[in-house]
Amino acid sequence: MTRIIKDTIHANGIDIGIYTTDFENEFISLTDIARYKSDEPKDVIKNWMRSKDTIEFLGLWEQLHNSSFKGVEFDAFKNQAGSNAFTMSPSKWIDTTNAIGMVSKSGRYGGTFAHSDIAFEFASWVSPEFKLYIIKDYKRLKTEENGRLSLGWNLNREISKLNYRVHTDSIKENLFPKVLTPEQISFTYASEADLLNTVLFGMTAKEWRDSNPNEKGNIRDMATIYQLLVLANMESYNAILIKQGKTQAERMQLLHELAVQQMTTLSSLELSNLPGIEKIN
Repeated sequence: MTRIIKDTIHANGIDIGIYTTDFENEFISLTDIARYKSDEPKDVIKNWMRSKDTIEFLGLWEQLHNSSFKGVEFDAFKNQAGSNAFTMSPSKWIDTTNAIGMVSKSGRYGGTFAHSDIAFEFASWVSPEFKLYIIKDYKRLKTEENGRLSLGWNLNREISKLNYRVHTDSIKENLFPKVLTPEQISFTYASEADLLNTVLFGMTAKEWRDSNPNEKGNIRDMATIYQLLVLANMESYNAILIKQGKTQAERMQLLHELAVQQMTTLSSLELSNLPGIEKIN
């Protein structure tokens, strides 16, 4: 699965990488956190993982989130943890128990990453004070991210100028199908573009042309600013769902949920108050 580097936490002089594969679950670099304690981050992580409390915590997290977690192997580690002879590494933990809460990668952007739940637990062990610095900047990143989402991500300035006059009167209308029909969901779409058209506009490009024979352009030329913005977000999300192996029907329903959520949010905003909008006289 492709890793997408999202951002960097800046905590008391230490840069800590974050990545996601689904824009929901975020993984934070344990390697970067460990550098606060030592120049040998691998040793810091291994020492943390020798503790019985750590193994029990990791095992519980996996049991709550991972249906493929190997419980028998975990029980063996739990019984051995804390003894002088017990050693543990991220790769050993992942390979033996089929864990998903930690990821160990090599290469330029390599190191050990862990789900944010686990990363904050590790940070507490490294330094409670340092954990507070991490949480503070992590909250800043989340606030900025939520701000971008609430504004519909990046509204293109030039598109807004060209379309403002044409579309301001239509923003109060019903701009998306609130319910997809079973036929639409089960239909096999020849192109991803028409799948997105159906989710957002309720029809394929051909269906729109057949219904509007006298109109110039195509269905997307007639779209509002809001629809163009949501469409761009849908295209990105659809690419992620394809990589996850979702079927067309599954993707269609997930994309529809996204479209409804974002169109509802955007239609409640005053268009003239959005950054990058200049009213045309």
